[in-house]
Amino acid sequence: MDMKGLREKAGLRTVDVASKLGIAESTVRNWDIGRHTPRLPIEDIPKFLEVYQCTLEEVIEAAKESKRKFDASHS
Repeated sequence: MDMKGLREKAGLRTVDVASKLGIAESTVRNWDIGRHTPRLPIEDIPKFLEVYQCTLEEVIEAAKESKRKFDASHS
């Protein structure tokens, strides 16, 4: 599962994630497509996991999958 799938599994739109985490919606879209991976201060990680309703391992795998897809489509 990629980042978009993880977000959708939690029933969230990009605007929902952006609002809950206090970040730009474009940041969430970039995570979804794998252009960027989530880079958060350590103290923000529990909130991120709560919003996405996932484990740290799940988000790591989702970020890797999104990046793999992005790299494959831009090579």
